[in-house]
Amino acid sequence: MIEDIETIDEFLARRSSDVEEAVREAAATEIMPRFRQLGAHEIDQKSGPHDLVTDADRKAEQYLTGVLTALLPGSVVVGEEAVHADPATYEAIQRSEPVWIVDPVDGTRQFVHGDPGFCTLVALARDGVVLASWTYAPARDEFAVAIRGRGAFLDGVRLRSGSPVPGRDLDVATSHPDYTTDDQKRALTGLRAEGVVPRPCGSAGLEYLAVARGELDAVAFSWEAAWDHAAGLLLVEEAGGAHLTLTGEPFRVTGGNALPFTAARDEATARRVVALLSA
Repeated sequence: MIEDIETIDEFLARRSSDVEEAVREAAATEIMPRFRQLGAHEIDQKSGPHDLVTDADRKAEQYLTGVLTALLPGSVVVGEEAVHADPATYEAIQRSEPVWIVDPVDGTRQFVHGDPGFCTLVALARDGVVLASWTYAPARDEFAVAIRGRGAFLDGVRLRSGSPVPGRDLDVATSHPDYTTDDQKRALTGLRAEGVVPRPCGSAGLEYLAVARGELDAVAFSWEAAWDHAAGLLLVEEAGGAHLTLTGEPFRVTGGNALPFTAARDEATARRVVALLSA
């Protein structure tokens, strides 16, 4: 059993590459063989027609659950599909043991439609603090890793989000209309302002990666599911960016956030987006 944060730091120093290997293997064995090969019997709806799950989601999460808990004895997994089957599983994020937060296929709709814009997200957290994250886009062969205090890297190259060019419109990815309530749509209308170009988001994980790379100025999201945000938020932080909720506080993976929230290339941009969302 991991007893303290220093021991987890040691684990990450020794075994981060093993986590990366596990993520790659899950994609190679359970996800990519089904990409553009899915049969109708391998696709189901969860809450509705825009909330899809496939055999690739389920089997990749099962694989990662087994490997990750073996790598770090005493850890638990909070995975999107396990929580759908048993919502009480989500409560593990609130407890003190190390928790792996897993989204086996982030961007399932894209995956189902044969679009390469999907990824696998894994984050390691303890006591509500995200300590490390792994973001893998297998159809694009891109792998990003972030470890708290040690930076963010894409395929071994350090990521630096930088700042938007002064005077240029902000490019902001927002919660997709298909996944937002009327109240959430109204909350996001503040981004229809001069100097801002909002667009619906794709895979949340890949949008966060775009912010960390400096290719997208910010995201503005209206939901809290930790598996969608934990990995990407750390990636943005370690690349030099910032994230804020409507109260001006950083987003908490344990929940209870004032929504919508933003993650942006720098703190000034995050504050500008929050001000627009609060208008």
